Amino acid sequence: MAEVSVHDVVAGWVEAQPDACAVRDPAGGRELSYRELWQRAGWLAAELAGRGVRRGDLVPVAQDRSVDLIVTFLGILRCGAAYLPLDGLAPTSRLADVVAESGSGVIVRSPGADPGRWAGLQDWLPEGVEPLDVPDRDPSLPVPAVTGDRDDPAYVNFTSGSTGRPKGVVVPHRAVLRLALHSRFCTVRAGDQVASSANPAFDATTFEVWNALCGGATVVVFPSVTELAMDEWTALIRTERIDAMFLTTSLFHTVARESAGAFASVGTVVVGGEQLELGAVRRVLAAEPPGRLVNGYGPTETTTFAAYFDCTDESLEGLDRVPVGFALQETTLHLLDADLNEVPAGETGELCVGGPGVALGYLARPELTAERFVTLPATGEWIYRTGDTGRLLASGAVELFGRTDRQVKLRGFRIELEEIERTALACGLADSAFVEKIGEGPTASLVGFVLPSRDGAAGIAREELPAALNRSLGQTLPSYMLPSRWLVLDRVPFGSTGKADRAQLVKLLDAPPTPTAPSSGAVAGAPAADEPVLAALQAVWQDVLGTDAVNPTDNFIDLGGNSILAMQVATRVQQHLDVRIDAGAVLLTDSLEELAAHVTETTPVAAS
Repeated sequence: MAEVSVHDVVAGWVEAQPDACAVRDPAGGRELSYRELWQRAGWLAAELAGRGVRRGDLVPVAQDRSVDLIVTFLGILRCGAAYLPLDGLAPTSRLADVVAESGSGVIVRSPGADPGRWAGLQDWLPEGVEPLDVPDRDPSLPVPAVTGDRDDPAYVNFTSGSTGRPKGVVVPHRAVLRLALHSRFCTVRAGDQVASSANPAFDATTFEVWNALCGGATVVVFPSVTELAMDEWTALIRTERIDAMFLTTSLFHTVARESAGAFASVGTVVVGGEQLELGAVRRVLAAEPPGRLVNGYGPTETTTFAAYFDCTDESLEGLDRVPVGFALQETTLHLLDADLNEVPAGETGELCVGGPGVALGYLARPELTAERFVTLPATGEWIYRTGDTGRLLASGAVELFGRTDRQVKLRGFRIELEEIERTALACGLADSAFVEKIGEGPTASLVGFVLPSRDGAAGIAREELPAALNRSLGQTLPSYMLPSRWLVLDRVPFGSTGKADRAQLVKLLDAPPTPTAPSSGAVAGAPAADEPVLAALQAVWQDVLGTDAVNPTDNFIDLGGNSILAMQVATRVQQHLDVRIDAGAVLLTDSLEELAAHVTETTPVAAS
């Protein structure tokens, strides 16, 4: 009989191997067996049922990666509800809107943990929503016996929306089971160690958690590569005996540049989120590659992955671009024209995805659901229109080219540029606002173009407008959606159609930049000869950021830096100065000279 729910499959492993490790956190020193995980999830399910949570309800989750997070996901499913993981990087106003949209009266948090980004949770929760700690003892309440359906929602992930309002993708149990069972792209066996390092609100978590638990493996709570020095992170992969792991494309590119042999001990590395660089793949394959290196593709609406491509020297021969590849198990890929007819092989069409991995639609957004989720006229199949355009190669693999809309991917995050533009206009500081993604790979960034409002921007100096805009945007949008640079316009260039000429706007980038924060007024110049650490760091920043205009008082983020580039800086500091720092030090220090002082005070690796 086909499995009905995700937790039914996990229950099978609880019976088959109750004492096997289900989840462990090496840093926190915690682990739970399958029996213990099932028991604690039952306690949470009982508490939720006692608070009135019923089949089909949504339950928001305010937690970071942890053992408790896995208990929470399973406990909510056992209650018959669906979990809604919140993005700890998002502003509290955005989180409050998401929680309100869920309609839930309860939000689950982790007891006793460092509250970190969840500090002050009750200050922003909508009225009527009460926090519930993951129970650490039997609440003496009956565990609900819920009979579910494969189409019942399992979780909801919110993504950027072109209307200025994020949209919740409702993913059913059947879609998770399609991903986790009989997988072609990553075989997970009982006893395997699967790293869990994604943001819980990012859909890669679905793979990390459920492919592990539905395969009898262990979920290993694992740090992101941005949270440790590169050599520490690569050593942890080996010591924790990681068999399978996921990385966003940007993180993979950085590891490929800085430590191409990092994955030598891993069975399968799955990469996804953006176009995979052929050069980065070749560097890893030429070093000490993992057992399998897989390019994974799939929007949230198709449950993490819809296509995969095994990257080998043989499969890449003669290609100048890494394809997204072939359909996952129980998945169909269609390249269609505007009328939803299949295009001939080799011609460009919109990639559409069918099969049980396709989501139910958008939460309480029937008009958006009708735009993207449609019935294929020729077969009656329920499909999702991805908006990605591509063609079918002679090998049968799909190769992507671009988009039918203005959605972009940046460091693994899906971003609707129109949402940023609408939010900028709504703040009252701009009469016109345009945002574009510039560049590719780790140096890619968002750049904004703004025509100041004659009323709202009155009294704000021209050079202060970019910082004022980002402060306003930061109250509503997560940090990864804030442009790293704004150009203030005197007028908007128009094309022959009467629309804003975005190509002409991008050409303006050759002009001197307007930073997103006021300059300290420091004079450009090289550090003094008696400041070798500062000089070395300046050279590293210039190389990583791709600019010669780096001054001692400059801020890394203001120059376009991000967590991926900060990781590269940290790695090169260790290579050149024999000092180990983490990416956080690069991001959190106010200036280059402050970072130099930090490095100077840090004990060299050889002496530690």
